[in-house]
Amino acid sequence: MRKLWLIFAQTTTVVLAALFVVSTLRPELLPWKSPTGGGTMVTIKEAVIPPPTAEGIPKAGSFSAAAQKAMPSVVNVFTSKEIKVSSHPLMEDPVFRRFFGDRFESQSRRASSLGSGVIVSPEGYILTNHHVIEAADEIKIALSDGREAKARVIGSDPETDLAVIKVDMQALPTMTFGQSDNAQVGDIVLAIGNPFGVGQTVTMGIISALGRTHLGINTFENFIQTDAAINPGNSGGALVDVFGNLIGINTAIVSRTGGSLGIGFAITTSVAKQIMEQIIQTGGVVRGWIGVEVQDLTPELAESFKRPNINGALIAGVLKGGPADQAGVKPGDIIVAVEGKPVIDSSGMLNLIAALLPGKAATITVIRNQAEKQIKINVGKRPKPAPQDQYMDPEAME
Repeated sequence: MRKLWLIFAQTTTVVLAALFVVSTLRPELLPWKSPTGGGTMVTIKEAVIPPPTAEGIPKAGSFSAAAQKAMPSVVNVFTSKEIKVSSHPLMEDPVFRRFFGDRFESQSRRASSLGSGVIVSPEGYILTNHHVIEAADEIKIALSDGREAKARVIGSDPETDLAVIKVDMQALPTMTFGQSDNAQVGDIVLAIGNPFGVGQTVTMGIISALGRTHLGINTFENFIQTDAAINPGNSGGALVDVFGNLIGINTAIVSRTGGSLGIGFAITTSVAKQIMEQIIQTGGVVRGWIGVEVQDLTPELAESFKRPNINGALIAGVLKGGPADQAGVKPGDIIVAVEGKPVIDSSGMLNLIAALLPGKAATITVIRNQAEKQIKINVGKRPKPAPQDQYMDPEAME
């Protein structure tokens, strides 16, 4: 009996060890692996850092291995939509229409645009920018091997400028997710996309800065800044490391000419992966909301509030009837912590609030009349942003 028990224990140990190795190095081989849950199957690859063998180290003076690994997974995205155009401005005048009827009736034409995308799973899911596919009634993608297919929108998130589209194709090359949280300023990166519609292009640069916020591009910002050339048409394309792993989705440039001036921004994969999984699972993104308008503390404001530093977010307005109003939050309060996590500025506060679960209670710490006060708030669901009449392409930001 003792011998049988020993054999059973040894067998169990070997099986568990084998499962651990497979789930760590080759999770796609396990049929139950799904990062989204909810019955929606999506398989993604994630890089092991550092690379398991010396073969993953790029040779000196060349990044061809990284480019060849990543390029097949980057697609060109072509979108088009039908728009109404009036052949004569006087058609808006009802008197003019009465006499001339439909002679100058409004006509329609198709407007087209282009961008890039990244295949992130063999099931056909593609990450791109929201502004690339916004309002499009037809989306086509083209692979580097010449194949083309129509794509459909799974969902998008305007507040991070991310979108997920899907194609029904077989044998799709998929991008491996890198560790964007491990990226450092000075790391060499490659930007891959379809600039100006000339075809797939690879440019090289370095990471110029990390954690860029307060740019006014998106509501929620945490950008990698790079000097790798990013031009119109690169939006939604890949920013990869020297091992060919995805660390960002190229999104915007600062330019007065429309071309690259060496200041480009990419959404980190740590953010993109989280948003992608929510979109695939539910079709959208759910965020916490308390109904306040906030601003950063300047040195002058900190002095007037007798604060020793500028950490925190000053409440400039409270939505009447909103969660914060019902909890007793007042304009002039300074939020210094959310659920015990310190608030550095208004952008950080926005991210902390957004991470809260709607329908649950949360505690915020505020400074009021130079005294610290804790307030419990029933977190609401963040409303969807109102559609804009005219969308300004962030690639043309000044």
